[in-house]
Amino acid sequence: MLQGKFALGFWRLCDANISLNELENLINVALDNGISVMDHADIYGEYRCEARFGEVLKSQPSLRDKMYLVSKCGIKFKCDFTPNNLVKHYDLSADSIITSVNNSLANLGCDYLDLLLVHRPSPLMNVDEIAETFYQLQREGKVKQFGVSNFTPSQFDLLNSRIPLLTNQIEFSVLANQALFDGSLDQLQQYKLRPMAWSPLAGGKIFNSDKPQLTQLLQELADKYAVSVEQIALAWILRHPSNIQIVLGTQKSSRLINTLAAQHIELDIQDWFAILETVNGYPVA
Repeated sequence: MLQGKFALGFWRLCDANISLNELENLINVALDNGISVMDHADIYGEYRCEARFGEVLKSQPSLRDKMYLVSKCGIKFKCDFTPNNLVKHYDLSADSIITSVNNSLANLGCDYLDLLLVHRPSPLMNVDEIAETFYQLQREGKVKQFGVSNFTPSQFDLLNSRIPLLTNQIEFSVLANQALFDGSLDQLQQYKLRPMAWSPLAGGKIFNSDKPQLTQLLQELADKYAVSVEQIALAWILRHPSNIQIVLGTQKSSRLINTLAAQHIELDIQDWFAILETVNGYPVA
């Protein structure tokens, strides 16, 4: 189950250049503050991030039982680890999925993943093959639950018709609010499944967007609620009734703790719509 308002993502772990002790402290701070979902993908850091995280689990194996490990599979691109990939592509064949999971388990230093996501849908995906592979991994005890990332509602329904899915991890933020209108959040609310939101701060663009009116409004609301702009942007996401779990990308313990205050902000409905109107450039109909 996806417990808590937040997950901690490790997309930029290798870019953060933090020590093993700092990483262990970050993980413990997250766990101590109710964040048990640790979000990974095989390709993060050109296949290096999971191994880095795994160093902590191998030195402190008792941490594994306290967390809910998520990883993703399917994206292929050329890097030092995969020199034979000449073009970026998606491979959701049985061999590719099984290899990805085995690599993730070895790098993380654990026996199973709590949740495996298809990282992106492929125009060539064979949902029967994906489902059969998922069931095999489940029978072998290597993966407990499955989901997707970046799927359209029709793609979600297609795979969900073959194997029960737990979530769709989608891009969602003040600046990337398409999921409000393309049916993604409606669908998950209909199925009583929790969405996961990646890039909740639009890669930092909310602090320096090309929409000066939005910048001004977010600061005014931050002043009104006596919080930070970052917290207002996250509170806007949490206001949605689908019970979105936000994937935080910070690798700093102090910033992580500060971010968590967003869950206690009761954003007024008119303030929520004011943000939506300012971003889209027009009021709702």
